[in-house]
This record gives sequence, C-alpha cells and structure tokens, in this order.
Amino acid sequence: MPPAQRERQILEGAISFFSEVGFSGQTRELSRRLGITQPLLYRYFSSKQVLIERVYEHIFLGRWNPQWVTLIQNQKLPLRERLIEFYRQYAAATYQPEWIRIYIYAGLADTGLNKRYLELIERDLLSAICIELRRYCGHEGTNSQVSREEMEFAWSLHGGLFYSAVRHSIFGVDIRIDFMSNVTLVLDNFLAGVRINYSKLLASP
Repeated sequence: MPPAQRERQILEGAISFFSEVGFSGQTRELSRRLGITQPLLYRYFSSKQVLIERVYEHIFLGRWNPQWVTLIQNQKLPLRERLIEFYRQYAAATYQPEWIRIYIYAGLADTGLNKRYLELIERDLLSAICIELRRYCGHEGTNSQVSREEMEFAWSLHGGLFYSAVRHSIFGVDIRIDFMSNVTLVLDNFLAGVRINYSKLLASP
C-alpha cells in the first residue's frame, strides 16, 4: 500500500476506533483491527499522542470552515437567515455520530482537545454572533469587549442545539422533529429573548 494511503487508512481507522472505545483504547488493539503490526503503526505516527493530535486536526479543524464567520457577519442578510443557514452548514459538518462521540470522549479523557476547540468556538464564532446580536438590538456603537455574560447567552443557543445532537448520537433518543425545523423554532425564541435581555447584558459590570 502506498505510504499516503496507508497513513490515511490508519487515521480513518483511529477515528472509528476512538469514537467507539474512547481515548483509553490501546494502539495494540487498533493495529489488530486494522490488520497491521503495531511497529508499522508507529512508523507513521510516532506515539499515541501524535495520532490523537492528527485525529483532532482531521475531525475538528478539518471540518471547521472560516466562511461560517463571514456568513454570520454578512449584514446584507437578516440575522435570523444568517443563523439558520450557519446552523444548517455547521450541523452537516459536525453533528454526526462519529464527531459527537469523539468530542465527548475527548472531554472525558481530559485530552485538552475540547478546550482548544471551545476556545476556537468562543474566539471566532460566538464572539461574532455576540457582535451581531448587539447590532440586532441597536447597540452597534458598543465597542467594548464581548463580556462573559454575553458569551454565556450565546452558549445557551449553541449548546442547546448541540445537546439535541448528543441526545440522538449518544443517548439514542429518537428525535421526532426535523433538525432544521427545530433550529428555526429555537432561533425565533432566542431572538425574541435577545430583544428583552441584551441591554441588561451590556449593562452588567
């Protein structure tokens, strides 16, 4: 097998393996499942931690699209439309069983991968959403840094939609409503609350 193809095989196998057993899974068992020797695996990935890092780069950073932030900031469209389209794209890229399970296992194993991804979400995505929420409420002239209160308010939206994917992928709950229909309902409710509460958030010390 050509080296690039073998490396891809090991990486894809590792993603499937870790999503099934968690990051406590041993490379010896992974090698057995792949039908290769452990020394061959280590020829491509010098340690288990190196392999985990590549899994992170592939499944988290590899699915991250910087254009999502551009979409959020596109003021030519109503904010509601921007957010609906963003979550349609984001869910297609991330709210998949393999991605969800690796995300949960990474947090349980305290690998640090989740913290890095959460920092990315806050820095690039939720901060942009908060700025647009300010404009939505007529506070576009506010130049202060996004506060923790604003960030947690944005997390109530993002985290709530994420949990619906967790219920389906981790707990096996049959979600009997189309995801995008639910997104629309959640966003309408959220934006109604924004009108009421955002001034209070900006006034928080």
